[in-house]
Amino acid sequence: MKHKFDLLAICMFAALACYAQTATGPGQASPLQTLLFDNTKTIFEAQKTKNVSTLDGFLTSDFREVGSEGMLHERKTFLDDARDGYLKEYSLYDVKLVHVDDNAVILTYKGILHQLEGDDVLAPRYQHFSDLWIKQGDQWKLKYRQSTPRRPID
Repeated sequence: MKHKFDLLAICMFAALACYAQTATGPGQASPLQTLLFDNTKTIFEAQKTKNVSTLDGFLTSDFREVGSEGMLHERKTFLDDARDGYLKEYSLYDVKLVHVDDNAVILTYKGILHQLEGDDVLAPRYQHFSDLWIKQGDQWKLKYRQSTPRRPID
């Protein structure tokens, strides 16, 4: 019986040692996910502080966004909205990364926003986001973003 217990203990120790050697385990963020989520938070902060020059550096030249109202917006509209200070507060969480290929990934996350949409209309407070990031040279740039209002059942 003691030998079975020793064997079980050795197997458990070996399994834990192998698990500790992996780059990222279940529930852990990869370095790329951390980088892109940090970039995403920088973009939201730049929108909040009306820092259009910072935003400009993170977006591709052909960036597009589908807003929470379902309309497609060009890069210029996105930058103009930031300049006008529509975003007042935000909190982002529950990030996930989906690899498309070596030069493209989709970052999904949830957000709680206080943001104007158009003429003094508040955008939905709780939203799901999907961002398409592409690698240009050695930099990751945001090419596309879609925000979807969360439903009460989500």
